[in-house]
Amino acid sequence: MRILWLKTEFLHPVDKGGRIRSYHMLREIAKQHHVTYLTLDDGTAAADAESLASEYAAQVIRIPFTPPARASAGFVAALAGNVMSSLPYAVARYRSEPMRRAIAAASTEADLVVCDFLAPAVNMPLETGVPTLLFQHNVEAMIWERHAEVSTSRVRRAYMREQFRRMAAFEAAACRRFDRVVAVSPQDADVMRDRYGVQHVSHVPTGVDVEYFSASGSAATPAPAIVFTGSMDWMPNDDAMLWFCADILPLVRARIPDLVVTIVGRAPSARLVALASDRRVEVTGRVADVRPYLERASVFIVPMRVGGGTRLKIFEAMAMGLPVVSTTVGAEGLPVSDGLTAVLRDDPQGFANALVNVLVDDELRRRISENGRRMVRERYGWAGVADAFMAACDDVLALKPTASASRRLQAT
Repeated sequence: MRILWLKTEFLHPVDKGGRIRSYHMLREIAKQHHVTYLTLDDGTAAADAESLASEYAAQVIRIPFTPPARASAGFVAALAGNVMSSLPYAVARYRSEPMRRAIAAASTEADLVVCDFLAPAVNMPLETGVPTLLFQHNVEAMIWERHAEVSTSRVRRAYMREQFRRMAAFEAAACRRFDRVVAVSPQDADVMRDRYGVQHVSHVPTGVDVEYFSASGSAATPAPAIVFTGSMDWMPNDDAMLWFCADILPLVRARIPDLVVTIVGRAPSARLVALASDRRVEVTGRVADVRPYLERASVFIVPMRVGGGTRLKIFEAMAMGLPVVSTTVGAEGLPVSDGLTAVLRDDPQGFANALVNVLVDDELRRRISENGRRMVRERYGWAGVADAFMAACDDVLALKPTASASRRLQAT
């Protein structure tokens, strides 16, 4: 199969959830299929990102792209200009006529066009002439909806609500344009059916590199120590750890005063960095390898109040043998069972109590960690995930005559 894969960034460095998922799936898919990777490039990827794309694509089409830098005058102007737009800014910022033209040209050589994430869909031509598939890593509108729900600022809440409204309208229309939508969890697939009226939607599970995320056994595990990993420039992750440190950590410290908290991930906010003035809180910023930080910890925490899709970080921690304490939103979309493969609590006191129990109860900690480790290693390797995704692609191709006839009818 010849696949045209649309993206808004190169995948190296492979350091955040969306890139990790796309990279590992594409690397498996490219072993059997011809992948043309067509992407915007804003110059922020690794210097060797384009050459390393050969790991997951036979051909690369690069579209130079220069969005305004955050906090710059251009960024403020772009936000102001977006006020009268029907598009959410998170999508509008990726509009590119050169990308639209490149998609139209490259699709003539493809059997299938895959739009990876929602943002590239803003550049999809009305007609491609070939079957199309939208790969949705999240229900994007839900993220904005939840930001509005937890915001304490009236201005910020109003902005988030408006962005949610725009995102929901764009996402619904985009999902219905494609011949098939693939979600990353059954919950997301249900939302797309119920909210957006999408008929052809399926889901594939998330995965984990079980060989890479394997505990070496060489690191001594201090007690007590907890860790969170994630791209800290993603608002849901920033919100999670600010909320944890403000509302939950004091409750835990009342019972375990020497608890050490490590927050691992690129581009932490100034508010997060300030937390490191407490010697028992470490904010690392970008690291080359998260595994040493996982091995040093006793428990992995996911105190997320906002988000969508699935949490790669949870599978990575489980594969390393770490027990997970999470909110239900933090583990949303994953096949985890409270008390069996993870512990789920949503209010600050409940989360704090659960975390303390896992830290002090060796048998509970061992049972949760072993159950989680066994589940991801037996069921969620990337090869099987890629096979499930390609089965969805095959379903799209099976519908090609119907899709083509529909396009011809619309064109007349």
